[in-house]
Amino acid sequence: MSSDNDLFRVLVYDLSRKRGELVMLPGRRQFIGGSGLAALLYEKYGLPGAAPFDPGQPLIFAIGPATGYFPLMSKTVCGFKSPYNANYAESHAGGRSALALRFAGYDALVVTGKAASLSTLVVGSRRIELIDVHYLAGADVFTTGKLLRKIAAGASGHRSIMRIGPAGENGSSYACINVDTYRHFGRLGAGAVMGAKNVKAIVLMGDGDLPLPEDKGYAKLFKDIHEKVTSSGMMEKYHNLGTPANVLPLNELKSLPWRNLAATSDPDADKISGEAFADKLLMHNAACAGCPVGCIHVGMVREMFSTSHRFAIHQVAYDHEPNFAAGPMLGVVDPVEVLAINDMADRQGLDIISAGVALAWAVEATQKGLISEKETEVKLTFGDAAAFKRAMWLIGHKANDFYALLGQGTMAAAAHYGGGDYACVLGQEMAGYATGETYFASQTVAFRHSHLDTGAYSYDQKHKEHDVDAVVKFLVDDERERVLLTCLVACLFAREVYKPQTMVDILACLGHGELAADLDAAAENARRARWRLKIATGYDPMATRIPKRFSEVTTWKGPIDAVYMEALRQGYARAVAALGVPLAG
Repeated sequence: MSSDNDLFRVLVYDLSRKRGELVMLPGRRQFIGGSGLAALLYEKYGLPGAAPFDPGQPLIFAIGPATGYFPLMSKTVCGFKSPYNANYAESHAGGRSALALRFAGYDALVVTGKAASLSTLVVGSRRIELIDVHYLAGADVFTTGKLLRKIAAGASGHRSIMRIGPAGENGSSYACINVDTYRHFGRLGAGAVMGAKNVKAIVLMGDGDLPLPEDKGYAKLFKDIHEKVTSSGMMEKYHNLGTPANVLPLNELKSLPWRNLAATSDPDADKISGEAFADKLLMHNAACAGCPVGCIHVGMVREMFSTSHRFAIHQVAYDHEPNFAAGPMLGVVDPVEVLAINDMADRQGLDIISAGVALAWAVEATQKGLISEKETEVKLTFGDAAAFKRAMWLIGHKANDFYALLGQGTMAAAAHYGGGDYACVLGQEMAGYATGETYFASQTVAFRHSHLDTGAYSYDQKHKEHDVDAVVKFLVDDERERVLLTCLVACLFAREVYKPQTMVDILACLGHGELAADLDAAAENARRARWRLKIATGYDPMATRIPKRFSEVTTWKGPIDAVYMEALRQGYARAVAALGVPLAG
């Protein structure tokens, strides 16, 4: 028998039958919410042995128990079987998605089946509707968003529009889901899963009410956390320059990838620094719903129309990772062009990190004679922004066999053409850090193959000693705390604010006393559930590999020690394999 506060309110919508069902699912005390809830739902509704695009596979959106109640509890977890690697995967996004789902009255939305025609699913507390939008086929994400604001009007300020572009419709393995213009469920192909379901968009109508907690200590706890977030300086860097502040320090540490990781520093770094973007292009800051920090930096791109001699202004959000992938990784050092490349990838619904790194490989493969302009259609050269903008369009539209293959990932293209040694892939295309052995091994093995799975990039910058056991312990312990945050679901930028005791206090305040009393066990259960699913869908941590290019890197510590890096990979892989084994009892 489950008490009410142990139950999740889940809407399960079958596109094939055009029917939704409210399911009251027990398990909060074991899975918390967010990442844990997504895993629980995939265990219940997923098909581990089936293909990622099988109509029966679920596309899951889950929030946590603190969503809507505290600052920066602003993320949604998307769970799905990835077309990129055929493993169970997660992607996280903010915008208004989490609060819209909370105000609609659900802890999660599970979408199964396949619509008969290209459709938009509208979900609210009093409305569930599947709308035929066949006329949006091939539309970019911004055109789609503009039209859907009229088609699915209402719930102003509490509405979230999650949509895909041509890349998702065309099945690119790193197609993303654009959320409210500036945020994304990126990496690993959630957009392609949505496209395979014939869904152009999901509109969450936050049209319900959210009663405040009855606990008398709620107001004080909220105030204390809000004070830390806004006045203590703990989050200041995210508001000011944002993560692009990383560029100059990383470049100085010889840890910034340049030109397909052929170099880790360059004298032109100042041209694309956070300071340069803020000085030349920053229009304003924006924030996810429920966040007082405003870490979203929005820059300006001016597009000139040659036929009319008129121009249009595009607002493009930027962070370190998109800037890296459209900038130094491609040898582009004009911040205006960096944003323009990012803007084109966004319009196609492509994950800019994966697309940028894939194109960097394509340039080097061209230089080495493995591919030619016959395949690429444009001459790909480091620093040629116009060519990269065109190439982003070609990937998104699956323009020919080469771009269809490149859209499945750098390693898929390298398997066909060669050049795997210099494919900058660590489980998926690398993010914008070349800090050393710990980071390279961590991103290769870790659950999402993400730079935010652990603090490995930071560990590299603070530690010079080679101690495999110490590093593996750090990676395992650090992941545990981050999984707790992604179960609640907190923005990972707030990890210095939301320490374990604060999370215990939050859950107790929200009426989840039993969960708060045994939070460590629940977080570990959620973590292991994720790993079990990833391994059950085919992931073998011991079979991971780090391409040769990463052993050729030089950082502030000197040349990479390939033997030590491989020992780290194996040590972390063994630890992960152990995490995939169910806990006794």
